[in-house]
Amino acid sequence: MQPVSHPSAFIEKDWQSTIRDTAAEAEQLGMLHRDQLALVYRQKWFKALMPAEYGGLQLSLPHLVRLQEGLSWADGSFGWVFTLCCGAGWFAGFIDKVIGESIFNGDDTCLAGSGAATGEAVCTPGGYLINGQWNYASGAHHATHFTANCVIKNDDEVVTNEDGTPLIFPFIVDQKDVELLSTWKYIGMVATGSHSFKIEKLQVSKDRCFKIAPGFATIESRLYQYPFLQLAEATLAANIAGMAIHFIDMAETIIEQRVALNKYTSLQETLLQDKLMGIKADLATSRDAFYEAVDESWLNEDEKSLLQVSKASRRLARQARIYVDDLYPYCGLQAASPDTEINRVWRDLHTASQHSLLTFES
Repeated sequence: MQPVSHPSAFIEKDWQSTIRDTAAEAEQLGMLHRDQLALVYRQKWFKALMPAEYGGLQLSLPHLVRLQEGLSWADGSFGWVFTLCCGAGWFAGFIDKVIGESIFNGDDTCLAGSGAATGEAVCTPGGYLINGQWNYASGAHHATHFTANCVIKNDDEVVTNEDGTPLIFPFIVDQKDVELLSTWKYIGMVATGSHSFKIEKLQVSKDRCFKIAPGFATIESRLYQYPFLQLAEATLAANIAGMAIHFIDMAETIIEQRVALNKYTSLQETLLQDKLMGIKADLATSRDAFYEAVDESWLNEDEKSLLQVSKASRRLARQARIYVDDLYPYCGLQAASPDTEINRVWRDLHTASQHSLLTFES
């Protein structure tokens, strides 16, 4: 297998310029910049995983994760919104086709949502009555629809599965039926606008409910047969890797500048150069293993290949965190100033890497 290219090879230079030139302003706005959104809509990125028959790109997983790493290398918040919103768009492959055609055919269609089952849906003669509040809906400001997991109830009684656990289904609702709550106040990923949303006493029809499992796909495609867990692990790992490489690129430049100003002894300079070389080599090895696992699982999906995707994704995410923090002390106060690009990258990575899915390596 050929070594995997630098993330910059996965995106066009003008895309990078548009994303990075507006990233600081996007952070001030607390949402993606209008120029960034215009790029998203031109490229149909929010529809990257939507079915082609709904005007989506229906990308393969190997194509998707490379694009995600490249866009997250350009800017972490941008890459994260792209990933979470197009990931929610993947649900289009499981939603009733009649309602799907009316929801997903818009040029600006974008789904945001939450995987936590923090709402309830009470069965009614015509469908369900939904109430609840959900956190961390990345891209909420420009979402046209929201997905929300709900515990299913008959009156006050929770409906259970055969094993006694609560029955949980996801629902899709229109933006007009959702109240946004300004709760996203974290140190990084500021431009993702990952706010909470609330739904109160909303009556929905049964076709607004769906089930995410290969046997319940409504679109015939390899994409909607791939397991959700590995899809999520791989896409999040690609994002974190992209941010880490952005930081390492900037750290290398800063270290070179400090060397040129004679900030280090010859011994210190040698140690830093060796450290940089070692980090870049180790991360390259992990990226090679990650992409090999993703590509293999797409071609030959079995238990062994899917397990490798999980392991490679978690390992890559863990190394990204460790290596960024290893280099941070050598970047001076530039890395500690909230007004600098390298600090924004550091904050974005440390916020994104708090996602529970990749917290543990195994």
